[in-house]
Amino acid sequence: MVKRLSAEVESEARRLVAQGYSYRAVARMVGCSAHGVVNVVARARERRTSWMPSPQRLSLAEREEIRAGVVAGKSFTAIAAELRRSVSTVSREVGSNGGRAQYRAWQAHCRAEQQARRPKTFKLDRQPLVEVVTAWLEELWSPREIAGRLRLEFPHDPMMQVSHETIYQSLFVQGRGELRRELARCLRSGRAQRRPRPKVATGQGKIPDMVMISERPAEIEDRAVPGHWEGDLIIGKNGKSAIGTLVERSTRFVMLLHLPNGRSAEEVDAAMRAAITTLPGQLVRSITWDQGKEMSDHAKFTVATGVQIYFCEPHSPWQRGSNENTNGLLRQYLPKSTDLSVHTAEDLARIANSLNNRPRETLGFLKPAEKLAELLALTP
Repeated sequence: MVKRLSAEVESEARRLVAQGYSYRAVARMVGCSAHGVVNVVARARERRTSWMPSPQRLSLAEREEIRAGVVAGKSFTAIAAELRRSVSTVSREVGSNGGRAQYRAWQAHCRAEQQARRPKTFKLDRQPLVEVVTAWLEELWSPREIAGRLRLEFPHDPMMQVSHETIYQSLFVQGRGELRRELARCLRSGRAQRRPRPKVATGQGKIPDMVMISERPAEIEDRAVPGHWEGDLIIGKNGKSAIGTLVERSTRFVMLLHLPNGRSAEEVDAAMRAAITTLPGQLVRSITWDQGKEMSDHAKFTVATGVQIYFCEPHSPWQRGSNENTNGLLRQYLPKSTDLSVHTAEDLARIANSLNNRPRETLGFLKPAEKLAELLALTP
């Protein structure tokens, strides 16, 4: 323990520190240890703040000792041992307050006090952040997509960034923040509360001459080469209508197949052929599909187009993960148990355009349209 100095010595030490002398220099001048000077300065500063941190938090005196140790060139391990704190505590404290070169005990203590204050100001009480979040929710973007896109568009403005969990809390907790609770309908689930999503198993028919996903080349698995697609149908009310979906694996670019005359193998084959003719040949290399009867003509399709069809194992939707995720997003535009035949080709083009201009977490919150444009720009 450091012996308490007299009032006169403490006053002289404070005066010398205020003049810019180091703690070690002051200690030599007044005839005490450097830790003694640290404690003198800490007590003086603690008298200027009413905040008394709990024992689990660093005190101002401890921060002064950290500062003294940093100035002396000590390692974090040595400083932590003197304080009887963990090394990670000292490392985080210095790292979050400017590092060794800029660490200042008083500023760090004031920052800790500010962060400890409750209740905290809710970010979504602030404009224009709430306006941007509301607009993107109305475009059916998910909270995670919004949070990621905010970091991408406002990288140097913390006041325009918010976590996806904060957005969810605004929607799920009554009266929290400025977001309107009716915006919960814009979430993919359409619910204003969280609950587990049930799993539904569906039966599959046998298709002759299938080439299984296990035979798919490695270049498709790692998404390194563009032009490999995943496909499926989403079914309307009572199974009487359907829309086809195609998702490019590397860019998540979406194409929707208009099926006004039903989902027979002939109709799906014709719709897929029409869709792929709108793309450059290097962007259509293969399609991976579920084992649905609508793909009974897969061999004819491959012969006519040169595009190989691969089939997933039964009850294995994760083998078409990009397509499954996209189908979930589509249900915001095309809800379950509704008649899908009412949607025209123009309607589907508009919905696909909306999805392709929606940021995706897996793309670093770029949009599929942006990612596809990059690929096309690189194509010779």
